[in-house]
Amino acid sequence: MTDLNAPTDRMVLIIDCKVKDVDSFKTWSRDRAAKYVYDLKEENSISYEWHISGDGTEATLIESFVDSDAMMVRLGNHAASPLATEVMEHVSITGVCCLGNAKQDAIEALSAWGARFRSYHSGYNREIVGPR
Repeated sequence: MTDLNAPTDRMVLIIDCKVKDVDSFKTWSRDRAAKYVYDLKEENSISYEWHISGDGTEATLIESFVDSDAMMVRLGNHAASPLATEVMEHVSITGVCCLGNAKQDAIEALSAWGARFRSYHSGYNREIVGPR
C-alpha cells in the first residue's frame, strides 16, 4: 500500500462545548447553523458535523478541510457571519483541538480560543486512499 503514511494537508477542527439549553441548541444547530454553513458552499470544506451527548448537555463540532487555507476561509466566514454571536448564545466552548499541519495564520487565529495543536504524523484515510 503506497499511500500508507503519505503526507496530507487535511485539517480537522474539534470544538467541545457545554450546551446551555438542549432543545434550543438542537434546533439551532440542525436548522440554522448546519444549513447556514452548508449554503456557504465553501469549496474546500469537507465536513461540518455536530455531535451531542446522550443527555444533551455537551456537544462537539467536528469540521474538516482539505488544507489549512480552507480552514482559514471557514474561520473568516464564521467571524463575518451572524453565527459568531449566535453560537455563544447556545454553547460555551470548553476546548478546541486542531489536527493537521496548521499554517501560522491558523495557529494565531485558533490560539485565541486556547486551541491545542497536533500535526499529522502517520496513518491513512480511506476517503483519500480508497478501499482495500
